Amino acid sequence: MATSGFEGFEKRLELHFFGDDPAMMGNNLGLRLLDFESLEQVLSAVQCTVVSAVANQYFDAYVLSESSLFVYPTKIIIKTCGTTQLLKSIRPLIHHACNLGLSLCSCRYTRGTFIFPKAQPSPHTSFKEEVLYLEDTVPDNLCYRKASVMPSKIANHSWHVFTACDESHIIPDDRDIYTVEVCMTDLDRASARKFFLPPGGGNKSGDVAGKEMTKITGIGEINPRAMICDFAFDPCGYSMNGIHNDRYSTIHVTPEDGFSYASFECVGSIFDDDDIEHLVGTLRRAVQVFRPASLSVSTTCASHEVWPRVARALDPLGLKCRSCAADEFPSAGSIVFQTFTARRK
Repeated sequence: MATSGFEGFEKRLELHFFGDDPAMMGNNLGLRLLDFESLEQVLSAVQCTVVSAVANQYFDAYVLSESSLFVYPTKIIIKTCGTTQLLKSIRPLIHHACNLGLSLCSCRYTRGTFIFPKAQPSPHTSFKEEVLYLEDTVPDNLCYRKASVMPSKIANHSWHVFTACDESHIIPDDRDIYTVEVCMTDLDRASARKFFLPPGGGNKSGDVAGKEMTKITGIGEINPRAMICDFAFDPCGYSMNGIHNDRYSTIHVTPEDGFSYASFECVGSIFDDDDIEHLVGTLRRAVQVFRPASLSVSTTCASHEVWPRVARALDPLGLKCRSCAADEFPSAGSIVFQTFTARRK
């Protein structure tokens, strides 16, 4: 069992902005007008870089050296792993958004329980420190704030949540959108080995090797509708972003034995019945790729339409729901945190 290694569990930050200038928002680009140099400046504060990118008419998706970045006209999502200092992105993002005539109206920060908490630098040494940093960093107009640690019956699986919003965004504008965040640990060894570069494979570019991993692991079949931007790391590890219309999905893999980890995240709409049914198959296929011994699923949605489908998706895979916690958060709506373990044979 490894005593130290790479931290797979991601920190996730979602920032929403609004603008009063119709001329600025009339082009429907908003934050997408941020030049690459500005994005690099933000990521430098976090201590990561862009390794690959793809875009469509709705948003830009970046694969990072540590996870992913998604830029919409009025929304930014950054997800980073390892010892990155994610919260240090907030101030420069607010600054660059202000130059575009945009103001921050809501913030959501989530993460699981770190495998190697003592390796985390400030401001991520504890959830208490993270909350204090967030309280000090987000603007005063985001006065509706809540921080909570959602527990579970599985050791070292809890969900940390901080939200803040202004008075006009207590109920989220995109209340029909759900976000599903899956954290998988103790991956099947045969499945995890597929995310190591073969001997001599280091001569291939990360893009080429990533496409090969996407194919041989079955990740390409998780959501066949999506355009995939993937990257393989040397000597091991993998990241991908999938984009389909205005929806994204993302996978990140740390395959080393002793601290193996994989994450899957996707979004959808509760008003689209096909979308919700599609979630069941998508979630099932994603988990089948990794066959973890334990996993947690956080479902964020303003309604209660989605989270009951999660257990339905995972039960046929031999995964039993061990705990379920729910709470309400300003600007996020309902967050339901479920944990699962493989049934004993």
